[in-house]
Amino acid sequence: MKISGASALVSGGASGLGAATVRMLVAGGAKVTIVDVNEQVASALAAELGSSVIFVRTDVTKENEVKAAIDRAVERHGGLQIAVTAAGIGTAEKLVGKEGMHDYGRFVRTISINLVGTFDVVRQAANVMQRNQPNEEGERGVLVTTASVAAFEGQIGQVAYSASKGGVVAMTLPIARELARSGIRIATVAPGIFDTPLLAGLPEETRKSLATQVPFPARLGRPAEYAELVKHLIENSMINGETIRIDGAIRMAPR
Repeated sequence: MKISGASALVSGGASGLGAATVRMLVAGGAKVTIVDVNEQVASALAAELGSSVIFVRTDVTKENEVKAAIDRAVERHGGLQIAVTAAGIGTAEKLVGKEGMHDYGRFVRTISINLVGTFDVVRQAANVMQRNQPNEEGERGVLVTTASVAAFEGQIGQVAYSASKGGVVAMTLPIARELARSGIRIATVAPGIFDTPLLAGLPEETRKSLATQVPFPARLGRPAEYAELVKHLIENSMINGETIRIDGAIRMAPR
């Protein structure tokens, strides 16, 4: 799928991995719709990048808001060929800790945003993409979702986060198999420890400690590196139904 001239939507596009993806897509000549709940940051990014970018405030846990954002992307940019899901939250809470059991509501919220929100953006984007005219490769659209290495090596306290990201990984292949007949591909990125707003609030000593856990390069991942992988997944027509780790060979310890 060619990025230049394509219409793309990025959930969680206001900051971190999502913002890096928006910048990559715009640099490649795409027209981009930013989907996020952070109005101030998203509006500033859209204004900075110019007329090829719009922002639609969207809570990915609300079906009607996801539909409205996709409809707006189609209306403004003449269709939708690319969708990247980067909206998500991180939670840290033990199943049974010193203060009692894991909060039920926080578990449900994590699943709702990270997994159900991803599912709905993919679902509604694919529904639009299936009506696109196929390109020379027979492609009508590309979906890229975001999981985490926590889907494979969840640490103590990551039960909700790991469950949500494991779900994203698990649905990738069945979606690829189903959408093959429509010429729509899907791939998932599983980042390791990246320098995003989720980590920005941590003490510098903690951030350095996390970086040293990465075999090589022994540092936090850069959002632009995630975006470069997304670019390759969009452009390489043979990658489909796959989850690709980008993690410097880290394998998370229990804690």
